[in-house]
Amino acid sequence: MQDTDTIVAIATAPGAGGVGIVRLSGPTALSIGERICGRALRVRSAQYARFTDDAGETLDDGIALYFRAPASFTGEDVVELQAHGGPVLLRELVARCIALGARPAQPGEFSQRAFLNGKLDLAQAEGLADLIAAGDARAARAARRSLDGAFSQRVDALMARVLAIRVHVEAAIDFADEPLDTLGGAALRKGLDEARATLSQLLDEAERGRKLRDGLHAVLVGPPNAGKSSLLNALAGSDRAIVTDIAGTTRDLLHETLRIDGVELTLVDTAGLRRADDAIEAEGIRRARGELARADLALVVLDAREPEAGRAAVAVDLDGVPQVLWLHNKADLLPSPPALGDDALAVSAQTGAGLAELHRRLFALAGGGAGEGAFSARARHVQALAQAEDWLRQAAGELAGERLELAADALAQAHAALGEIGGRVDADSLLGHIFGTFCIGK
Repeated sequence: MQDTDTIVAIATAPGAGGVGIVRLSGPTALSIGERICGRALRVRSAQYARFTDDAGETLDDGIALYFRAPASFTGEDVVELQAHGGPVLLRELVARCIALGARPAQPGEFSQRAFLNGKLDLAQAEGLADLIAAGDARAARAARRSLDGAFSQRVDALMARVLAIRVHVEAAIDFADEPLDTLGGAALRKGLDEARATLSQLLDEAERGRKLRDGLHAVLVGPPNAGKSSLLNALAGSDRAIVTDIAGTTRDLLHETLRIDGVELTLVDTAGLRRADDAIEAEGIRRARGELARADLALVVLDAREPEAGRAAVAVDLDGVPQVLWLHNKADLLPSPPALGDDALAVSAQTGAGLAELHRRLFALAGGGAGEGAFSARARHVQALAQAEDWLRQAAGELAGERLELAADALAQAHAALGEIGGRVDADSLLGHIFGTFCIGK
């Protein structure tokens, strides 16, 4: 347990029932709570009490709960005072706690103490924050699974497999004169291949969880006058973007947040990609390319009457974009529907043709198709898994060449990258950044 002072915060403001909670955590939480309540508090027992000020006057009456360390959320002594007053009263209760020796909690400090005391790992703590911030039931369920350890357990199991392989390699280094195959090299390579396959699957699921949490960042791009702004308006259900027949009308980025069956999607309308002499349009095109660099998905809008010319015009700008969906707009102007592949869709912003199928595709791409076992994840988790995947790929190459020292180092790097997810490595600056995003009282 950490040797810390006692912190206090309003954990929950009054809701529909008019109940608010002031939470204390730390070595003097019990004595402070008992001073305010004027009575001894029993462990894990809801007790009625009158909350008093320093003069003994009643501030409010309510319920007091005491959780003895280490059987509490933070792993420390915790006292919760449940009052049925308003924000003014709750602030008075906090002030009373501070007068008795507590200090105001920093954002996320309760969860940080739970992490430091081994009650949660870092991914679980982030799952708690995601649960609080969840915008729909699907995201809430995924965050709950992360809080319960569904993601962490799989990362821990993978770390154990990587560590076992690393130990085998380290042991083989001590017998450098022996061929690797006589030291179980075939089983070692098989184990590494299986670990890589498991990591690849976990990375895919984490990316889906990241999209479910953050939403899909999709960028509408294409040549001028292909109908990007019209398509944005059709998807948004309102005239968000100016539409004219003049090429280059869109000069700046226009963001629109949509929810498709509870899944969040950020659509960005951009300037048409072409060579521009106009300085303002050229700046818009530069911003469009910058937006593509961080997109999850490029929705490339083409004029269905001349799609090949449109593809050629934007192809160079799509390098590095994870996913591309080609939208053949103005399909209503064709005599018959075009034959398209799985990565393309015929639509009409004018008539609405194909928009229902586009919604279905976007829903799936944004994580809406994730199954009931989905967990929430963050960009840093995906990045750590991707780094571990790169290190395991390098380890496999070094192992194939029997360069055991280099293989061992790559395995150590992969293990460390996985350890960052649950906070198994020393990363004080990372902890400060993560818990600083929590709300006060959590």
